[in-house]
Amino acid sequence: MTNPPTSPAEQAFSAARTFSKFRDEPISDETLKALYELAKWGPTASNCQPARYVFVRSAEAKEKLRACLSPGNVDKVMGAPVTVIVAQDSRFHEHLATQFPHMPTAAAPYDNNPALAQTVGLRNSSLQGAYLMVAARLLGLDCGPMSGFDAEALDRCFFPDGRHRSNFLVNLGHGDTSTLRPRGPRLAFDTVATIE
Repeated sequence: MTNPPTSPAEQAFSAARTFSKFRDEPISDETLKALYELAKWGPTASNCQPARYVFVRSAEAKEKLRACLSPGNVDKVMGAPVTVIVAQDSRFHEHLATQFPHMPTAAAPYDNNPALAQTVGLRNSSLQGAYLMVAARLLGLDCGPMSGFDAEALDRCFFPDGRHRSNFLVNLGHGDTSTLRPRGPRLAFDTVATIE
């Protein structure tokens, strides 16, 4: 059993854990909507907000997702109340006129440059997926982010028009603490950072 967090910083980071198994407790539509309403405020470049989310919860949707998973991730996903597909919209820039209105030409660099849109979309949808996990933890949910899936197969199943591309998956629920291993260490500041 882990100690309960005593501050939002502990709840979001230092006391939070990555879970592979979850208790059998459903997550309501209201909770998923509240999760998005909190996470949407995280900053992105030019407020571009390229992330798109599919909250995979129904048995039918889980079966679609199962076919795209690496074998080691099947039990994790099938046992989670919800798995979020964090994807990116390849045409996110079409919303910049309303999302970044003080710069009317914000979409111009992307209009005929899909490689740039892909780079910016991947970077910022990754940020948004991280915000989603922090928001989930602040709302009392636990997370299990993962790769380990066939992105092309997943995109064919969930995004057949080709506009969206999957980035990564996040299992959501209330974690089963009885299955936690000892927490892995983190690298020291001097190993990963410099101050110049």
